[in-house]
Amino acid sequence: MADIPQRTLKDYARITGVGIAMGAADVVPGVSGGTMAFILGVYDELLGAIRSFNPTFLKLLFKGRFAAAFDHVNGRFLIALFLGLGGALITLAHAITWLLDHQPVLLFSFFFGLVLASIVTVSSHVHWTPAMVATCGIGTAAAYFIVRMVPMDMPNDPLTLFWCAAVAIMAMILPGISGSFILFVLGQYRFVMEAVKSLDVVTLLPFGLGVATGLLSFSHVLTWLLKRHRQVTITLLIGFMIGSLWKIWPFRVVLETATKPKGEVIPIRESVVLPDFASGQFWAAAALCAAGFFVIMFLERKAAVVKA
Repeated sequence: MADIPQRTLKDYARITGVGIAMGAADVVPGVSGGTMAFILGVYDELLGAIRSFNPTFLKLLFKGRFAAAFDHVNGRFLIALFLGLGGALITLAHAITWLLDHQPVLLFSFFFGLVLASIVTVSSHVHWTPAMVATCGIGTAAAYFIVRMVPMDMPNDPLTLFWCAAVAIMAMILPGISGSFILFVLGQYRFVMEAVKSLDVVTLLPFGLGVATGLLSFSHVLTWLLKRHRQVTITLLIGFMIGSLWKIWPFRVVLETATKPKGEVIPIRESVVLPDFASGQFWAAAALCAAGFFVIMFLERKAAVVKA
């Protein structure tokens, strides 16, 4: 583990705020918590902390050196971050799922602004060349293909929950690809959200084990890519964010639905449409989109000041 930054209580409060932003994003199918971590400046440190759960950490534990093991994994950073993330997931699960059902246009307008601003801010850190543009195009095409996948009808047994969680968390820590949407595609989103709202341990335990497995394995790959091929990796992630915009465009019509065995009706084919520019809903959506955009620009500026 790299040297741990010296932080004040105010710094850790800010990290908890980043966790809240990540948790709020992760609840919505189409928005990535990894995007929030990336633009708010904790992405590399998060990957490093996750990757530090390694044999050295286990040796320190077995020797009873708990304080050293805690420092090895940057424990203060992780506690501050996951306090915000976990708290947001639990407290916002009700509100976000309600908004998804009753005010999806307004909800996705806000998140569309967030992601759009994320693309702008992250792109400013890239040295653009023809090769980088091509890489961005590949990422865009890949994300666009993923977010247009038809949702599957799968069981909710522990083994299925485990591997679905592992796949989803790998997407969740990638800026641009939503782990929640992967759960949606795999037919697990509603089931997991209900488990979060009711704190259903029987469901959350195999899901949590899958999350841990996916995080520990994929964080090594991402860390290696960012160290060896940072510009290419970031450009690819920008492409993922651009491609994901299709999924969170607020104005859409459902072309085809399917009914699950328990009676839940889910959309399986949608089309984006232009809004009615004269409607009040459009202006409310535009205001929320602008609010989301300026929230990220403000946070980016604050993060730049902190780094300076």
